[in-house]
Amino acid sequence: MKNYSSKSGESKIIVFVPYPAQGHVTPMLNLAKAFLNLDQGFRPVFVTPRFIHDQIVARYDDHENNNHMFTNDDDHHQTNNNNDSIEFVAIPDGFEGKSSVARDFFSLEEAMEKVMPAHLERVVRDQGEDVVCVVVDLLASWAIEVANRCGVRVAGFWPAMLAVYRLVVAIPDMVRSGLISDTGCPQHLCPISFLPNQPILSTDEFPWLIGTLAARKARFKFWTRTLARSRTLQWILANSFPDEESLNDEKLNKELLPLVLPISPLSKNLTTKNPSLWEEDNSCLDWLDKQKSNSVIYISFGSWVSPIGESKVRTLAMALESLGHFFIWVLSNSWRAGLPVGFEERVSNRSKIVSWAPQMEVLRHRAVGFYLTHCGWNSTMEAIQSQKRLLCYPIAGDQFVNCNYIVKVWKIGVRINGVGLKEVEEGLRKVMEDKEMELRLKKMYERTMGDEACRKATSNLRLFGNFLSKQTLLGSSFVSKTSF
Repeated sequence: MKNYSSKSGESKIIVFVPYPAQGHVTPMLNLAKAFLNLDQGFRPVFVTPRFIHDQIVARYDDHENNNHMFTNDDDHHQTNNNNDSIEFVAIPDGFEGKSSVARDFFSLEEAMEKVMPAHLERVVRDQGEDVVCVVVDLLASWAIEVANRCGVRVAGFWPAMLAVYRLVVAIPDMVRSGLISDTGCPQHLCPISFLPNQPILSTDEFPWLIGTLAARKARFKFWTRTLARSRTLQWILANSFPDEESLNDEKLNKELLPLVLPISPLSKNLTTKNPSLWEEDNSCLDWLDKQKSNSVIYISFGSWVSPIGESKVRTLAMALESLGHFFIWVLSNSWRAGLPVGFEERVSNRSKIVSWAPQMEVLRHRAVGFYLTHCGWNSTMEAIQSQKRLLCYPIAGDQFVNCNYIVKVWKIGVRINGVGLKEVEEGLRKVMEDKEMELRLKKMYERTMGDEACRKATSNLRLFGNFLSKQTLLGSSFVSKTSF
C-alpha cells in the first residue's frame, strides 16, 4: 500500500479540481479556504482550465488587496508568498485559439475527458510526494482516474444538496425497476419518492432531462459515468447538511459507500469574499440604499444554464411592469433582446437591471424582501443565510429537487409554474401572507448556519484532515456519530 504521508514534512498539499462553472468553483474555493483555516499545515493547489483561472486570479487580487506572488510560470499564481495560501494553477482545455467554439456542457465534457487529464497528471506529479490528497468535484470525475494513476489518495466533492446525490445513486435501481430506460428516459410520467420521507418528485424533473432527446441521453451517460467513477472513492465531502430523515438512518449510512461527510456551511465564517467569474455591478447596492426595507424583489436565474429563454424574458418583463414593485433583475446583455421595446425606460424609476450582481451583499440588504430564483444550491443556501423569502421557478438540473425541499419540507418559499403576471402576483401574495414563514426561515438558518451546525461541519472537516495527516481510522462509525 502506498504511503500517502508527506515525505518532506514541510507541507501537505491538497490538489482541488472543480467543475469549471461558477456554482462549482465557489464552494470548492470555500473548501480550500476551510482547509487553510484548520491550521493543520495543508497547502491548497487549485487547478482549473485557463479560461477559469484567468478570471479567478484577476478578481482574486482585488479581494485579497493585491497581496500575491506570481511564479516564473504564468500558469501558476499564489495569493501570498508563504505556505498559508492558495496556489492557482491553469491547465489547457483545448479551446485556446478557438474563439468560435462555445464552452457549453458538451464541449467542456469533451475537453475534460480528452484534453485536461494529461495536464492535470503533470501538475500532480510535479508537486511530488507532498501531495496527500486530490479533492475532485464529482462532475469533474475524469480527475479521479488521474489521481489513481498517480497513486495519490482521492476524495470526492459534492457541491450540491445531498438529496440530489441520493437520486443519482438510485439510478441503477430506477433502471432495474423500469422507472427509466437504460438511456435515462422516464418510462412513466408520474410522481415518485426515491427515498423514504423525501418530497415527491416528478419523473420529468430528473437532473439529466435537459434539452433535446439526444442531449438528455448524453447527459444521462455523463451521470452514469460519474456514478461509476465515484463508486471507487472512499469519501465524499458534501457541501450540504444531512437531510431531515434519510441521513439519520444508521442502516443507510453503513451501507452507503463511499462515505459521505457533510461539511456545510463552508462560507459563513470565511473572512474574504470569493471572486466572481463575471464582473459585478456594485451600483445596485447604492440603488438599494435608497429603497425602503423589504420593498425590492431580487431576480436571478443563475450563471450556468441559459436562463429562461427570450419569450419568457419578455413575459416576465411585462409582469414586472404591471406589478409595480421595485426590483433588481440580473440579466446579461445577450438576453436583453427579449425585453419589450421601451421597457427599461418605463420602469427606470423603480428598477435596476444589471448583467451580474454581488449576490450575497444584495440578499443581505435590508431593502430586499423577496428572491425570485431558479433554486440553484448556492443561491438556496445564500437565501437561507440571508433569511429571504423565495419565489421558486426551477429550470433544470438539481433545481427541482431543491425547490421541492424549499416549498414542501422547509416551507420557506412558494413555487410558481410560470413567469406571467398571474403566477408572479399570486406567488408574491402567498409569501407575503404567510406569517409563519419568517419564523421558519430563522429556524432553517439556525439548523444550517447556526453555531451547532458550524461546529459539526468543522468537526467533520477536522477529523478528515486528521485522517490525511495521521492515517487515523475513518469509517462508518465516524459517519454515524457526526450525522445529525
